[in-house]
Amino acid sequence: MIKCIAVDDEPLALKKLETYIKKIPFLDLVASCHNAFEAQKVVDEQTVEAIFLDINMPDLNGIDFAKSVEQDHSKGPVMVFTTAYSEYAIEGYKANAVGYLLKPYSFDEFEAAAQKVRDICEIRQQAASEISTQIDDDGVIYVKSDYKIVRINIEQIRYIEAMSEYLRISCDDKERPVIVLLSMKKIEEHLPDTKFMRIHRSFIINLDKIIEVKKNHVVLADDVSLPIGDNYKDAFMDYLNKKILTK
Repeated sequence: MIKCIAVDDEPLALKKLETYIKKIPFLDLVASCHNAFEAQKVVDEQTVEAIFLDINMPDLNGIDFAKSVEQDHSKGPVMVFTTAYSEYAIEGYKANAVGYLLKPYSFDEFEAAAQKVRDICEIRQQAASEISTQIDDDGVIYVKSDYKIVRINIEQIRYIEAMSEYLRISCDDKERPVIVLLSMKKIEEHLPDTKFMRIHRSFIINLDKIIEVKKNHVVLADDVSLPIGDNYKDAFMDYLNKKILTK
């Protein structure tokens, strides 16, 4: 499933986007936003792979928002613009959009744009899988902490906690957590997604370190209890349900 958001300041247009997205089996609508600022908050808090957004919005238009989300277009969300103004088309493609839907657009037109999104996401996933394999083989990352370069064995990481601009990396083989100046997004790029999962805006856990799950918390060794955020609960439960043994 491709996690996506819909952004439009017009309620009817936003409702249309929601309806069309829900008709596409490989799209997962994680949020609907009435402006670019709401969308930015969602992107900051969770992984978003595709954004369907209007261009002509107050305060911050869709094109400027798209340019601000991710400078590296190979990693940022795939953009599809929607607008009632055809003169924005050239600007839209300059912003690296893969689709441009002129209102009023049909479901067939939307489906074709969604397929382009899927093609790009599949290419990215294949590339990420190759990188992930290399990381798995190596099993090591290096981080700068307290004016030193610290070696961390990935399999020893218990969990990672975000603290403003810093990360607190708790490892089984280290007496104290390693504090680094790094973003959650950056470290996620270097962790195999088969072993690690973000369960909250502030926590990434090593799935192999789970002792039990209680209500909305994951319990690790030494009775460390970490909350499961609402925005991450579905993905975590999908993982868990695949592992639960039933009759």
